[in-house]
Amino acid sequence: MITYQVVPTPVGPLTMLAHDGPLVAAGFTADPRELFVRLPQRLQELPLVAGDLAEAAEAVRAYVDGELDALDRVPVAEQAGTPTRRRLYAALRAVPAGATVTYGQLAEKAGLPRTAARAAGTACAQNLIAPFVPCHRVLPATGGYGGYYYGSHIKQWLLTHERR
Repeated sequence: MITYQVVPTPVGPLTMLAHDGPLVAAGFTADPRELFVRLPQRLQELPLVAGDLAEAAEAVRAYVDGELDALDRVPVAEQAGTPTRRRLYAALRAVPAGATVTYGQLAEKAGLPRTAARAAGTACAQNLIAPFVPCHRVLPATGGYGGYYYGSHIKQWLLTHERR
């Protein structure tokens, strides 16, 4: 079964989905089905039920209250994809709160050439476990915030919150 819980945050509801312990999806939506339909098919075959994801919910509350590394302690499932994609997600998870990297720098942290910035951007766009896999910490080299699946206003809030 896939268990979900919705937690309020200052920028709207954060829904989290877990399977056998670790998170398999998370994002800024009140509707768990929006995340559920993005899961791999094998997980979509399982029932989706409301439940208590106490550790993850507490980490979200601690993060909002200023304990910026709280999300790092929550176990996340390995996301589907190529070995390169999985290295990019591991590199993303290693970017600490309060820091940012460019897409090219993220590629380098994953052992790829800086010119693999597009692959890094694609990985961020398809990240299923935001903000626990913190794609919001990746910015374009040309400046600005760039895109964010849940809206640039949420990305901007997260980065501002982490810089306080």
